[in-house]
Amino acid sequence: QVQLVESGGGLVQAGGSLRLSCAASGSISSINVMGWYRQAPGNQRELVATLTTGGSSNYADSVKGRFTISRDNAKNTVDLQMNSLNPEDTAVYYCKFSQRVYYRLTSRLDDYWGQGTQVTVSS
Repeated sequence: QVQLVESGGGLVQAGGSLRLSCAASGSISSINVMGWYRQAPGNQRELVATLTTGGSSNYADSVKGRFTISRDNAKNTVDLQMNSLNPEDTAVYYCKFSQRVYYRLTSRLDDYWGQGTQVTVSS
């Protein structure tokens, strides 16, 4: 099992910045993916950014150039620096942790989610 604790978020004016942090604990593999997703009211949950232990990142087109994801593999933490925020970024942001678990000749991909943190951008 893996537990995720998120921090950050809050209310900010358009053009402002916020930083989200997520710390993972428990049975953590040395190879994993941590990232952020968000869900606005009435919308499906969508990817914001992910980052592997190897340093490969993936961003949603809507946040490229504004958001930066980073992680500390030794501490099992991932941060999301959000700049130039706009009202369309308003959503609940969720931390996600994924790792592959191997057992004998099989494997499965385990996903874990944080409880979510609200980000509200006022115009």
